[in-house]
Amino acid sequence: MEINSKIEKAKKGDQIAFTFLLDYFWNEVYGFMLKRTENETIAEDITIETFSKAFDKIASYNPEFQFNTWLIAIAKNVYIDLLRKKKTSLFIEITDNEDQQAYNIADPTPSAEDALIKEQNLSRLLQCIKELKPHYQEVIQLRYFQEMTYQEIALKINEPLSNVKVKLLRAKKLLAEIIERNR
Repeated sequence: MEINSKIEKAKKGDQIAFTFLLDYFWNEVYGFMLKRTENETIAEDITIETFSKAFDKIASYNPEFQFNTWLIAIAKNVYIDLLRKKKTSLFIEITDNEDQQAYNIADPTPSAEDALIKEQNLSRLLQCIKELKPHYQEVIQLRYFQEMTYQEIALKINEPLSNVKVKLLRAKKLLAEIIERNR
């Protein structure tokens, strides 16, 4: 039942609930896409896009179905779109209205991960950041060292705001794990 309560909170815009759902279901969606694509980068990009779309459309989630089934259906559709387009870019333009919804979800207040990141010794932190994949390094660098807003990052890397949000959530989680492992 905890998942259902998190989904309900996420529907109301609860940032912590979004983060919980992302962490809880990430490996399942990523693993599903990795089996199909046999490419870590493409699987990761599709997973980011899947969570981005899911968070944008969470109000339309029907609780009669399992949440992971809903996420996998979104992932399949993202993958089908990718195959149809056969482009190097995996990211689909979103409308201004959807962009505004993502903006409303973006929480500017520092999280526990934010506090941890700011507290760390800079040289040690930079070493840990270097262990991240380049696209995660980039969003961490833009957010915490250049102090860009989510919107500014989206413009800079030419991706929808909701993708930036998911990438930052994922990057912060991975960075926190690296920092913990290197203690």
